[in-house]
Amino acid sequence: MVVLVGMPGSGKSTIARALSRRLQLALADSDQAIEQRLGCTIRSYFDSHGEAAFRDVEEAVIDELTRGGASQVLATGGGAVLRPINRQRLRERGTVIYLRSSPEQLFKRLRHDTKRPLLQVADPLKRLRALYDERDPLYRECAHFVVDTHGSSLPMLVNRIMMQLDLMPPPAPPPPAP
Repeated sequence: MVVLVGMPGSGKSTIARALSRRLQLALADSDQAIEQRLGCTIRSYFDSHGEAAFRDVEEAVIDELTRGGASQVLATGGGAVLRPINRQRLRERGTVIYLRSSPEQLFKRLRHDTKRPLLQVADPLKRLRALYDERDPLYRECAHFVVDTHGSSLPMLVNRIMMQLDLMPPPAPPPPAP
């Protein structure tokens, strides 16, 4: 399992689609799975139930999507790393790639986006900087490696990820049964 983490707008869903085609693996997107479960958009649920309730659903969905070691590429939501249990499960159950983008790069990509609830504020760049400061250490904690997205095309990013995956040591065999 290959798991992509990173800030909102870092390209997780787009890169996951391209990577799943390249690796010939199934594609999963935790935000899409959450919306299917909820029967509404994340923004709508967030507005009516609050962030804590949303994070509860997100935690359950991430657990389900990563359980059983399915061969797939998983794009996660930008805040998936906020809960320690999610970071632990992602790191233990998959190869985690942190798609790192600066707040300024993200602002250029997201300045007209109205779907992301955490960015519907008076100063989205200030909010992105605060989110980055909070989340960057968490992404790094669960990531097996970091890929900087600045100035790279989609094919270049996929190639860089493929090289990193090729360099990963094979998984250790399970310990013998007692």
